[in-house]
Amino acid sequence: MSDTSADPGAGNGTDAGAAPGRQPVTPIQFLGQYIKDLSFEAPHTPNIFQELRETAPDIPIAIDVSVRELKESQYEVTLSVHVEATSGEKSVFILEVDYACVVKIGDIGDEHVRPILMIEVPRQMYPFVRQIIADLTVQGGFPPLMLQLVDFIDLYRQKYETDEDRAREAARRNALTGGAVAGQNL
Repeated sequence: MSDTSADPGAGNGTDAGAAPGRQPVTPIQFLGQYIKDLSFEAPHTPNIFQELRETAPDIPIAIDVSVRELKESQYEVTLSVHVEATSGEKSVFILEVDYACVVKIGDIGDEHVRPILMIEVPRQMYPFVRQIIADLTVQGGFPPLMLQLVDFIDLYRQKYETDEDRAREAARRNALTGGAVAGQNL
């Protein structure tokens, strides 16, 4: 015996809270991912290989995220990584990659769009960038460079939060906790 009072949306993949006849919209849709720019230089090869047997290189890494609106609710997010490995005064290798994706943002509040584009989208792109860099360094004759995980929330805060934002957040935490606790670093 079937229950005729059952929710008409149940079991057919639609959201019970969505309007009838309308599919729910995913907050983020990845429409495409691609390498926008890629560069690898090893100017002191093959001599640098001998030096690297004696000393480890210094490998500073710079990461940035940029966003460009393409049309309403569609954006290109670019994750840029610049690596310049050095040994003493010599450049071991220089690697630059701009990895981009096109995303469509669903129906979310305007205050959430920038954090999603600058935090969540790069977090989803980052494993691909790590793999590209590891493969490229191997193809360049070096051991694979395995990038550490990145805190995109911290990167976002460094880029966009002002001292006023940090003070407001500290005041909010103090109000929630009843004030700073001795020895607590806020």
